[in-house]
Amino acid sequence: MKRIFLIVLDSFGIGAMPDSESFGDVGVNTLRSCASSAKLRIPNMVAAGLGNVDGVDCLPKTDCPQGAVARLREASMGKDTTIGHWEISGLISPAPLPTYPQGFPKEVLDAFEAATGRGVLCNLPYSGTDVIRDYGEEQKRTGKWIVYTSADSVFQVAANENWIPLEELYDACRKARKILQGKHGVGRVIARPYVGEDAASFKRTSNRHDFSLEPPGKTMLDAIKEAGLDCLAVGKIHDIFAGRGDTEHVFNQSNADGMQHTLDYAKRDFHGLCFVNLVDFDMQFGHRRDIDGYAKALTEFDGWLGDFLPTLGSEDVVMITADHGCDPAYTATTDHTREFVPLLVLGQGVKPVNLGTRASFADIAATVTELLGVPFETPGKSFASEIL
Repeated sequence: MKRIFLIVLDSFGIGAMPDSESFGDVGVNTLRSCASSAKLRIPNMVAAGLGNVDGVDCLPKTDCPQGAVARLREASMGKDTTIGHWEISGLISPAPLPTYPQGFPKEVLDAFEAATGRGVLCNLPYSGTDVIRDYGEEQKRTGKWIVYTSADSVFQVAANENWIPLEELYDACRKARKILQGKHGVGRVIARPYVGEDAASFKRTSNRHDFSLEPPGKTMLDAIKEAGLDCLAVGKIHDIFAGRGDTEHVFNQSNADGMQHTLDYAKRDFHGLCFVNLVDFDMQFGHRRDIDGYAKALTEFDGWLGDFLPTLGSEDVVMITADHGCDPAYTATTDHTREFVPLLVLGQGVKPVNLGTRASFADIAATVTELLGVPFETPGKSFASEIL
């Protein structure tokens, strides 16, 4: 194959994994929750075989699926973006990244304050919209950073763009990333800019930026780049891998923006991987527990997919998957949920086969590199011979 488009629908889980309760997630199913909404209309993914995936009982099955399908188990001990994408790229994480349900220790905050010259507010697990509502006006008075976390391995820094320059926020996050190594090596430091003059008008902007921990080993991105092929990163991919492995990258302002970037790359004659993350499913709808919003976003992606597939050539393959769940109907928390994820594989040369339940997301990396003829060692098992 010449070109592979690997599209991650961020947080599109399809049902609880057997160990989900140990992660605090009971009866979660992102797809089933979306299927309860009248806003969900995804005929192209249903035609591809999404309803035929193991365990999916909320969508119609098709007798003649257009693509290969699978259900993927997460082998890593996590349910976050970083670990999920690392596993997709061929690395399994046997231990979870550190989390801070009681906030970050004094040693971390002292180092951050000394490095940035500003104090800290909050230092608790918090919803991103709630934290600026509750601490934004105090930030205006004091000039301190709003630092918060979640159930995920993240150190998040919120700052109002009207009072603290955006580049200063980014620089503070770069300094935090250097501090947060070793035992405090969180998966991501996230800059969370917002605007507004008071609690009633505070609103996060699209200038978010992630500063990720470097992957602990070689990924499929590294292997593809080392082989002299193209590795094009769309959306958060560049940040998730700490800028490692891609040959070109572009950020997204929205899902629609990311889909347009993907279409733009498809018009180019490249050889390799186009790795796409569409984050609005997670950030705008999953965490905000907006069932209709999530369903509508899936409907919009499905419509785009129907237009995108006919533009591809005989040596192109499209893979659609996810990195974890974020069930918009699960009210016990607003965090990610531990779920299986789907895999749809489409292309003129792809056989319509059900690959069953796979042991790891890393099977994607093994398959991508085999299809591209790139040497790469990973615990994942390639299914290339089963789909061609």
